Amino acid sequence: MKELTLPGIDDYAAAHSWAESEICRALREETYRTMELPQMVVGPLEGAFLKMMVRLANAKRVLEIGMFTGYSALCFAEALPADGRIITCEIDDKPAALARTHFAKSPLGNKIEIKMGPALETLRTLSGPFDLVFIDADKVNYVNYYRRALELASASGVILIDNVLWAGDVLKQPPPDQSTAAIQELNRTVSSDPQVDAVLVTIRDGVLVIRLKPKA
Repeated sequence: MKELTLPGIDDYAAAHSWAESEICRALREETYRTMELPQMVVGPLEGAFLKMMVRLANAKRVLEIGMFTGYSALCFAEALPADGRIITCEIDDKPAALARTHFAKSPLGNKIEIKMGPALETLRTLSGPFDLVFIDADKVNYVNYYRRALELASASGVILIDNVLWAGDVLKQPPPDQSTAAIQELNRTVSSDPQVDAVLVTIRDGVLVIRLKPKA
């Protein structure tokens, strides 16, 4: 992943943020040893950000669209109250197997329910409300995931969308590929949506933080 900040800044920020747990560190290290695209793991700084968002939203029920090896799901589990629960969607068996191994080692792993299969199909089977929705899956479906997240989110729900800077490629016109075009469309869609307030935060590869506006 292309660095979007000065060298060392992300490490400095992580060192002065919510500390990474031992189980998350072990999962991150094994992800980098064994997976082809280990940079897809959110890592300590964004993990700390996700945990803080759970607390600020007073979330009890979290939906994650795109689990990979389960790092972010474990972060959510660590921040949720004892009765909190996470439903997470994944399509790839290999990272899901690694996630299950580490969930089994964690005393908080029982908070996490994995739904295997194409996420759009899974989302059609789910019922809300969810207090927090985290979208980090295939980029070409980002607008579809966002629209379904709006339907599943609670009245005061928070939606987080990862990789919305796409290593800086969102600045390119015309977009160099389908994924970039989809992220550009998503960013335009959210910024013009009268139902929500949003801020694009320049953490790591960019995170959109979205909150539904109160009903009049």
